[in-house]
Amino acid sequence: KGLPIPNKPLPIVCITTTAGTGTEADPWTVITKEDTQEKIGFGYKGTFPTMSIVDPELMLSVPPKLTAYQGFDALFHAVEGYMATIASPMGDMFALQAIEYIAKYLPRAVNNGDDLEARAYVALANTYSGFVETISCCTSEHSIEHALSAFHPSLPHGAGLIMISWAYHEAYAPSCPERYARVAAAMGQEASVDGFLNGLNKLKEACGVDKLKMSEFGITPDLFDEYARTAFSTMGGLFELDRCKFTPADVVSILEKSYS
Repeated sequence: KGLPIPNKPLPIVCITTTAGTGTEADPWTVITKEDTQEKIGFGYKGTFPTMSIVDPELMLSVPPKLTAYQGFDALFHAVEGYMATIASPMGDMFALQAIEYIAKYLPRAVNNGDDLEARAYVALANTYSGFVETISCCTSEHSIEHALSAFHPSLPHGAGLIMISWAYHEAYAPSCPERYARVAAAMGQEASVDGFLNGLNKLKEACGVDKLKMSEFGITPDLFDEYARTAFSTMGGLFELDRCKFTPADVVSILEKSYS
């Protein structure tokens, strides 16, 4: 409820076993309260790691689907941080490098989990995306997905992001087409909004996550209005960092376009 933190946390040491959250390089935490269908991010200087160890050998056993879900989470941390109103040159530098590495190496890591070079570059990209999360911030794409997985805790966060990503960024892109062009170039695509959207679809296909359906996770259209209200009520602050100003009706439209 926004109350002061009464006790200072002990020093945090992060040893990453996945490449997705970037928490080894940012202060953010997430709490899901299932009885009230809330999934909210929180963090401050006391939750920033004192030391982090990133060893890709610890990630070799992550299954392909989770490797993809986590890698896309890292991708969207970088993309959203690059699109947020508080983006800065330092954050942009990390974001574009992370995006380049994920586009190049995530399909390899998904299709051959023992590819240590691919795992290492995806892990590095994830850490860079964590830096982006510290220097910049997510946009409302994360607010929308948190609402979905608050109602459906079995929904992997990365899978939720993947399913809404095309419609979300298609709606967001007119606010900063030049930034999407630079992201598309980092992904090895034509430097344009269409280049980014096409590159996003190609990456989904290469990682085998292009056929995800919301219905498989229990998401139903009759709750779209409720998901939209929850996105604003629980993580409305991220909407304030968007370059465009989405309304709850816009969120419903994004969900409708994403549903299958």
